[in-house]
Amino acid sequence: MLVGAAMGFWGMQRAPGPTALVLLLALVTAAFAGLVMSAIHAFLVVSLRASQIVSGLALTIFAGGLGLSSYLGNDLGLANVPPRHQLSEIDVFGLKSVPVLGPIVFHQSALVYASWAATVLVALYLARTRFGLNVRAVGESPGAADAMGINVARYRYAHVLAGGAFAGIGGACYSLAITPGWSDGDALVGGAGWIAIALVIFSFWRAEVCLVGAYLFGALSGGLPSALQAHAYHVTPEFLNALPYVMTVLVLVVVSSGLARRRLGAPAALGVPYVREER
Repeated sequence: MLVGAAMGFWGMQRAPGPTALVLLLALVTAAFAGLVMSAIHAFLVVSLRASQIVSGLALTIFAGGLGLSSYLGNDLGLANVPPRHQLSEIDVFGLKSVPVLGPIVFHQSALVYASWAATVLVALYLARTRFGLNVRAVGESPGAADAMGINVARYRYAHVLAGGAFAGIGGACYSLAITPGWSDGDALVGGAGWIAIALVIFSFWRAEVCLVGAYLFGALSGGLPSALQAHAYHVTPEFLNALPYVMTVLVLVVVSSGLARRRLGAPAALGVPYVREER
């Protein structure tokens, strides 16, 4: 996400043309950056059969904080540069002034509405298409999927790369829409990647539930503090800001036991390298 945020902002600054084309190219740049980072992860965990947790943490240290994303941002001169373009909120059908639902549903950026469409498409892909069912088979029993002629490594590579592209776009959402601009360190995305991991667990690995959970986490991190302050409830800001991360920790604690993980619907082969000779 951090690399996607940096490269998306760089793409927006350098791409020529009208605003819509510039922002589209910026998102493509961010997606490609995320894909490249996920390719490193895929090579380590699929080809070299390394631990997914170790590889993920290593990439986080390598790319986050003062790592690759910081180097790219500073080397490309992105610090303290005002954005040439940004993804602004759209007033859909002029309904942004509708109480409660107006600002939530009808006054968001194009990326928010694209995320709704992406959620529906991913849910249909996983549940209604042959390739999606093959993905689920690879996650549940890669040995059985291999015996059926499904190329386990190819499926794992393809979908890790797709996930990396989505993560890159998620990072660009921060640098192009939420807080337009680029800043050094992890503050730009504010630990959203860790919340995303908990969100997948919270949603029982189901795309449609993930969208609902995303709004719940978003309410805890943004909407609830604002609402409490608007009604003159004096709550320590640090406590409110910590709520999403507290929920993240609780979700990870619940899923830590094998029994809880099976009940939550986690793929049986989650995090387990596949060695064809051992099936």
